[in-house]
Amino acid sequence: MAKLNTRRRRGIPALREAVQQKLQRENRLEFAVADIIIANGAKQVIFNAFAATLNDGDEVIVPVPYWPTFPDSVRFNGGTPVFIECHLEQGHKLTPEQLAASITSRTRWLVLNHPGNPSGAVYSTAELRALAAVLRGHPQVLVMLDDLYEQILFDGCEHQNLLNVADDFQARSLLVGGVSKTYAMTGWRIGFGAGPKALITAMTVVQSQISSGASSVSQAAALAAFNGGLDFIAPQVAAYQQRRDVITDILANIDGLELRVPQGGFFVFCRCAGLIGRYRPDGTKIENEADVLDYLLESGVSGVGGSAYGLSPYFRLSIATDNATVAEAGRRIASACAKLSTAQ
Repeated sequence: MAKLNTRRRRGIPALREAVQQKLQRENRLEFAVADIIIANGAKQVIFNAFAATLNDGDEVIVPVPYWPTFPDSVRFNGGTPVFIECHLEQGHKLTPEQLAASITSRTRWLVLNHPGNPSGAVYSTAELRALAAVLRGHPQVLVMLDDLYEQILFDGCEHQNLLNVADDFQARSLLVGGVSKTYAMTGWRIGFGAGPKALITAMTVVQSQISSGASSVSQAAALAAFNGGLDFIAPQVAAYQQRRDVITDILANIDGLELRVPQGGFFVFCRCAGLIGRYRPDGTKIENEADVLDYLLESGVSGVGGSAYGLSPYFRLSIATDNATVAEAGRRIASACAKLSTAQ
């Protein structure tokens, strides 16, 4: 019990050591234990970082689509999110040209999330190097690397982040990870951050006044997860990929829908612009993204509108369910869309 009752605000030493070893083993990255913080989920890691570094008016570049925590945490801490729309045609990935055009003297952070939520986009080595080349001209810009979905990769993709291709960025980057996705431990609320000592120290000061530290019991559970190996990952990822293939094959053949096949994560992000302006069987016109979602919900399929992630008209579907449910959802979407007409 003494190990569980430690009041170290940065996290229990055993768990920080386990994270250090995980980063060495899985990510080929070297961090000192002192440069690692444990928090109440990755959300708190993100919040701590922005709270510790942002002044009023500081800018944070957020590629779109985004996980809503990023812009919300920026605004809460007095910063200004600078959105860069990354459309389907560019694979929902930030280009070096877009990045260069968005950096100003007020830019404090770039957020880079891959595999992306909701898009499932994965950056290649060449794409990461191109972004690094732009950032080298702006040493004041910190980089937040959200790697939560790092183990859920399809089609033989191997995860690497900016630090794997540009190790000179370790002194200005925060790597964000956790146990919620890889280990399906969302409710345990354990995330970690690894970064330069000065940043981690400042984040610890913030955390000490918000929550003191993460739950001791949850930290013990996370320690067991990190020490338990990853043998279960391959079959789970294979199951996700099978479900991804089923739903994307169906959606790709529906008139009015467009998508990029996700390379990671457990979501499918679909553009529905082609359905807007069509008429439902009852004669009601579909005017916007919300109408599309309401119409699909009447067929028993629930999705989240792209506007929640900054990009509309899109919707996000989850494949974190069983194969039969995914296939039935695809069938229902296809049936519902086939009933739409272009004239009233």
